[in-house]
Amino acid sequence: MATNIEIEAKVLINEKEYNNVLDIFKSKIIKTYTQTNYYIDTDNLDLKKIGVGLRIRELDGRYTLTLKAPMSEGLLEKDEHLSLDVFKAFQKSNLFPEAHIADFIRMLGVDTKELKIQTSLVTLRNEVSYEDATYEFSVDKNTYNDVVDYELEMAGASLSKAKEKLKAICIRTNTFYKDNLKSKETRALETLKK
Repeated sequence: MATNIEIEAKVLINEKEYNNVLDIFKSKIIKTYTQTNYYIDTDNLDLKKIGVGLRIRELDGRYTLTLKAPMSEGLLEKDEHLSLDVFKAFQKSNLFPEAHIADFIRMLGVDTKELKIQTSLVTLRNEVSYEDATYEFSVDKNTYNDVVDYELEMAGASLSKAKEKLKAICIRTNTFYKDNLKSKETRALETLKK
């Protein structure tokens, strides 16, 4: 099981700003790909209530189960790779994968038998070469539950520096800057309530 800390600054933008940012950075796009996140919780959203996120990401035919828990700065991420068969067993029959993350969820007092895929979100991501290689800049188009939104993300070691770098990009591209404090998972789950 891999563990890391995720620190990201994010800004939700409109379609016009999205197209403008892509146009300005078109020569610096190093990779474009599609990934699907399947967000997992109980029907009562017991994990969300305690601030924990759980997803399976499908990317390039690989499946990764990720648990995210809040820290003072950023999120603690725990990842486990899943086979296609294990993913399908969970998707079709709610057989949650038995591994370290399952043990951690039970320690939180949540019954893994109650977990199921609540919704999914597809991201078309453009990774952009950024002058500071220790930070990762991406431009996302997200589709979920008949909603399409657009987002800029800057990931790195410091939240304040990531915000500073993202603000500079917004100024350069004439994009309105406002911190986006809602994760993709939160936005997707909130559309289920409507």
